[in-house]
Amino acid sequence: MSRTVPASILTALGQGAIEPFYAIEIDLDSGPLRLWTGYGDRTVDGQTYSGGGDLMGIDGLEEVADLAAKVVTLTLSGMPANIINAALQEPYQRRRVRILWSVNSIPGVVTVTSNDFVEVFSGSLNEMVIDDGPEAGTISVTVDSRLVELERASNFRYTSESHKARHATDTFFDFVADIQDKGVRFQPK
Repeated sequence: MSRTVPASILTALGQGAIEPFYAIEIDLDSGPLRLWTGYGDRTVDGQTYSGGGDLMGIDGLEEVADLAAKVVTLTLSGMPANIINAALQEPYQRRRVRILWSVNSIPGVVTVTSNDFVEVFSGSLNEMVIDDGPEAGTISVTVDSRLVELERASNFRYTSESHKARHATDTFFDFVADIQDKGVRFQPK
């Protein structure tokens, strides 16, 4: 997948040492959840991300040349009971997820702004596994790439009822039942 990498990140990559980080945005009903792999708060793309530090893990990110459906696993460990309870109550399936990658500025060499990032993965939440230990728990969620959606069967049926669930005033399929048994006369010239 080709991407445009900002010039400031390319300059930073040319230096001897960099400090990369990931930022994760999950759109939930209760509001977006934004975390990054460092400590404290950080602004990325005009939004504030809370630090997950060593308690956050990302597994399965890989660059491939083919159009293959990929799955990424996000893990949050050391979560207290109140966050685990909130995770259990929140509807999460098919919620949009973005994973961004960037680097920290190198003082005196290159300044990387909050708008300098690369979106390395986007998809939707699929499955959540919660391991609730006695002190703290671990939440693992799988994120399917957008290509997984193409492999899923559609629940849409070509009936008037199914069509009106999406477009209430459209009568496109209302006459299908009436015309299915109609005969067509052919009159040769």
